[in-house]
Formats: sequence, C-alpha cells, structure tokens
Amino acid sequence: MTYAELQVTSNFSFLRGGSHGDELAITAAALGLSAMAITDRNSLAGVVRAHTGAKSAGIRLIVGARLDLQDGSSLLCFPTDRAAYGRLSQLLTVGRRRAPKGDCWIGLDDVLAHDRGQIFVILAPPEPDETFADRVGELGRQWPGRCYLAGHYLYSGDDRRRLAHLAALAGAAGTPLVATN
Repeated sequence: MTYAELQVTSNFSFLRGGSHGDELAITAAALGLSAMAITDRNSLAGVVRAHTGAKSAGIRLIVGARLDLQDGSSLLCFPTDRAAYGRLSQLLTVGRRRAPKGDCWIGLDDVLAHDRGQIFVILAPPEPDETFADRVGELGRQWPGRCYLAGHYLYSGDDRRRLAHLAALAGAAGTPLVATN
C-alpha cells in the first residue's frame, strides 16, 4: 500500500514548519512516499519550491493549504484544477487584505464562497465535542464526495479511543476518515 502525506508544512508556516518545500519533497521520496501535500497555514507560499523538489525526486506533489478559520476550526483545502486553485488564491487574498500584516482572517462563509472545485479535509481538535460533530455533519452535507475527516495520533495515551470516536463521527456524517501526520 502506498501512502501520501496530506499535511506537510514548510518553513513558510512560521513556528510550525522548518524545512524548504524542495527538501521536504526529496525527504518524502527517500522515505518511500508516493506523494505529499504542502499545506502551509493560510498560504500557498511553499508550493513553488516543493514543486521543484517533487519533480526532481519523482514524487507527486499535491497542492493545498491549511485554512485556520477565525472560529478556531481548521481545514485542509486541495484545489482540483486551475480554476479551483485561483479560487483558493482569491480566498487567501481576501483573508490577508482584511487582517493586519502577517495574519489572515477567514471565516467559514468565505470558504463556502470559494469552495467550488475544492476537496476538504476537516482537522479535529484534540477533544472533539458535540459542536464539532455537528460541524462535520454540516460540512459533509455541504460537500458530498469532497469532504473527509483527518485522523492522526496525538501520542497522549488515548489515541485508540480518539481515533475510534473520529471514525464513528466520520461514518455518521458520510465523510471518510483519512490518515494524516
């Protein structure tokens, strides 16, 4: 089975990522990954170097961004074509224009206005509550066939319980569970 990492941050995600996109792509290829997605925080800045690195390393690059919304929720957003990439760029520009330098203020309404042609992966908080479950259901209905729920280890001792809970949420909402780092 091949694995593609869907949540990689480059050094353009300040205080979250430390390596250039080309270095990440070369390392992903060396680790045997079939693909990797660069998902910098409210930015597409790391994709250019990652594209160069992925091309030279012979792995597939998935272009995307992590959208950290004003309400505290987060989504991974992957455009499916050039027009969708343009809409994602417009969304990020809207968020940057309304915020002070270095910030990006995006709300769910903004995402919904730019969602055509995008695939979304919902990122769960450490302790998903009923409000989160409602949000997963709402977004699963909004984006049928284009919405997934991320499952990842927190290494806090109760990962099996948490992942089972996320799998149940995903099943109830019709949003498949996908593995991320």
